[in-house]
Amino acid sequence: MHNQPTQPGVRVNLAELIEIRHRVREVQLFSTPAKRSPLIGLHHSKLRGRGVDFDQVRVYQAGDDVRTIDWRVTARTQEPHTKLFHEERERPTYILVEQSPRLFFGSGLMLKSVLAAQAASLIGWAALGHNDRIGGLVFGAEQHEIKPRRSKQSLLQLLNRLARANQALSSDAQASGDSFGLALRRAREVLRPGSLAVIICDERTLGDSSEQQLNLLARHTDLLLLPISDPLDHALPAAGLLRFAERGAQLELDTHDASLRQAYRAQGEARQARWQRLAQKLGVPLLALSTQREMIEQLRDHLNAQRPGKRL
Repeated sequence: MHNQPTQPGVRVNLAELIEIRHRVREVQLFSTPAKRSPLIGLHHSKLRGRGVDFDQVRVYQAGDDVRTIDWRVTARTQEPHTKLFHEERERPTYILVEQSPRLFFGSGLMLKSVLAAQAASLIGWAALGHNDRIGGLVFGAEQHEIKPRRSKQSLLQLLNRLARANQALSSDAQASGDSFGLALRRAREVLRPGSLAVIICDERTLGDSSEQQLNLLARHTDLLLLPISDPLDHALPAAGLLRFAERGAQLELDTHDASLRQAYRAQGEARQARWQRLAQKLGVPLLALSTQREMIEQLRDHLNAQRPGKRL
């Protein structure tokens, strides 16, 4: 089922999500010894050079590296002490990606659900290449969780779940309650301090409850926010009478009504502004994506906007 041929931009299959691994080098998401990513705040890369992290102090012993002597403790105790280090553990990267009926929509190059799947795949391959432990949660009509592990198998399981959820989407499917809030609560339960949580969801999913959950999650994990939108989320064309139907309910909008179009645009701008305020308050990167343009192109633009020394 999950490797069946797909219509480009409408659905994705597992093979396509695997293929995205070849494009990781086009975007510098994480820092390496040779290159610093503008998203430097997402990773404790400064420790990666040594591959170790400070642990504790003990009395100096013959053979210890004199460069590790802790002079402050030595002066206080009048006896040489040296710092001990332990190997830095790879960090868990947990990708929360929405695949709900509300994303089964798009007026641009692709549906929002496809853009979300592509972004999750790219970040997953980038994190795996950075020796992180990969896991995540595909949420929408159902929740499918993959525990973080440092193996390609773990990422492939996540991408398989993602492809299956993507192909099960339809416009008449029933959206399930507060699936975003439930997903964020789950992330808070399973993620230990210092993890990276990547949030890929419809721009419209942010409400009071989910914003509160993101505030709580940001207390002990690093966040990367990728809200997904479509041009029609932000502005209505002056196209006369538009009819919308969903599960038997019908709605008619007269798009020649300038006040209606203005109110609609204001709502879209308010949603964008809310994400921006949240990202600034939490001090986390916001990489908003639109179905209007190719995903990697947009990510590159976001990263370039943060060079040099610009930190969200």
